[in-house]
Amino acid sequence: MSIVEKIAARTARVGIIGQGYVGLPLSLVFCEAGFPVTGLDVDGAKIERLRRGESYIKHIGPERVKAAVATGRFTASTDFDLLRECDAILICVPTPLGKHREPDNSYIHRTAEEIARRLRPGQLVILESTTYPGTTDGEVQPILEKTGLTCPRDFLLAFSPEREDPGNPKFSTKSIPKVVGGVNAPSTEAAAALYRSALDQVVPVSTARVAESAKLLENIFRSVNIALVNELKVILERMGIDVWEVIEAAKTKPFGFMPFYPGPGLGGHCIPLDPFYLSWKAAEHGEWARFIELAGEINTRMPRYVVDRTMHALNEDGKALKGAKVLVLGLSYKANVDDDRESPSYEIIELLKERGAIVDYCDPHFPESHPTRKHDLGMRSVPCTAEAFAAYDALVVSTAHDAFKDPSLFRSVKLVVDSRNLLPPLLGTEEGPRITKA
Repeated sequence: MSIVEKIAARTARVGIIGQGYVGLPLSLVFCEAGFPVTGLDVDGAKIERLRRGESYIKHIGPERVKAAVATGRFTASTDFDLLRECDAILICVPTPLGKHREPDNSYIHRTAEEIARRLRPGQLVILESTTYPGTTDGEVQPILEKTGLTCPRDFLLAFSPEREDPGNPKFSTKSIPKVVGGVNAPSTEAAAALYRSALDQVVPVSTARVAESAKLLENIFRSVNIALVNELKVILERMGIDVWEVIEAAKTKPFGFMPFYPGPGLGGHCIPLDPFYLSWKAAEHGEWARFIELAGEINTRMPRYVVDRTMHALNEDGKALKGAKVLVLGLSYKANVDDDRESPSYEIIELLKERGAIVDYCDPHFPESHPTRKHDLGMRSVPCTAEAFAAYDALVVSTAHDAFKDPSLFRSVKLVVDSRNLLPPLLGTEEGPRITKA
C-alpha cells in the first residue's frame, strides 16, 4: 500500500520530531483526525508530562492532551528508533541564529541524520522548521540519500512551513492554510494529501524552495513594517507627536494601508530571526538584502531606546537610574501567552541592571524566569498587586497582558514608561501616575 493510500485509510503513522509550540499542536491535530501519532522529543521531562496527559503550553489545554492519550493513538517518546514504524515524519526543530546572526541549521542536520539511520522505502519526510531556500533539497535530501535510497523512487520529501500564532483565538493549527512544496511532484502530492486529511485548507506550490521563500516573506513583511513604525515612534516623539494616535488616524483609510504597531523590540521565534536567513542566503548569491538588514538594525535597538526613555523620565522626577527601583511588566514576548522566546523584556532587564537599576519583573504567566539560549536571569515574578507596584520608582510596560490593564493597579505608582500604549491617557492625571510613552 502506498503512502497516499495509507493516508486515505487513516492508517499512516505520523511521527513528529519536536513537541514544542509547533510539534505538539500538530501531533494533537493529526491524532484528532484519526491518525496514529508518535511524538518525539529529546526532552524527557516533556515526554513524561505528555504521557501523563499534561500540557506545558498555556494555550493548549490539558484536556486535549488527555483525550489524545486516552484514544491510544498518541505515543510520546524519546526513542527515535520508533521512526522506523512511521510512514510520515515531520521535522519541527529549532532554527536559531548564531552569535553573528548566521543561520544555525545544526538541529535540522542532526535530525535528518537520525531519520537517515532509520529510513526505509515508502516513507514521507516533511521539514517544517523555518529556513532559507534550498535547505530541503540541498541539505536534507543529500543526508537522506546517503543511505542509498533516492527521492522519489524510495522516499518522498517536502517542505511545509509552520504558521503558529500562540494565543490567537481566531486561528488554530487546523484552520490556518498550509503551504506545501515538495522537492518533486510526487512528494508535493503526498504531503498535500497528508495535510488535507487533518487541516482545513492546503495550498500546494511548485517546489520546496517556493514554500521556504513564502515563509520568509511573511516574516520579513512584518519585520520591515514594524521597523518602520518603530522608527516613526522615535522621530515623532522628538516632535511631540503621539505615534499611536497617528496610526489610529491613518488606519481609518479603507484601502492601501495596514496598521502595524511599535513596541520595545521584536520577540517570538519567527520575526526576530527568520529574515536573517534570507539576508545570509542573499549574500551567498552576491546580493545585499538592505531592507532586511536595516529593519533588523532598527528593531534590535528598541530595548535600548526603552531604557533611555526610562532614564530620562526618572531624571524629570529628580532621580538617577542608578539605584532606582524599576519593575518591568511582562516577560512574554506577546500579550497573554506563556511564550518568552526572544522576548525583548530580557534585554531591557539586563540593560537596566547594567546601568545600576534595582530591577524586578511581574508576569503572571512566568512565576519564575528560566534559562534561555541567551539569558539566565534567575528571578521570580513579584505579585501583580497595587501594593507591590507602589514600591517602585518606575514601572516599564514591556508586554500588554490583560492582567496589567486594571487601572487600580497603578493608583499609588509614581511613573510608568509605557512601550505598548497599554494605559489609557486619563490614567496619567493628578490622581494617577505620570505616563511616558516609549
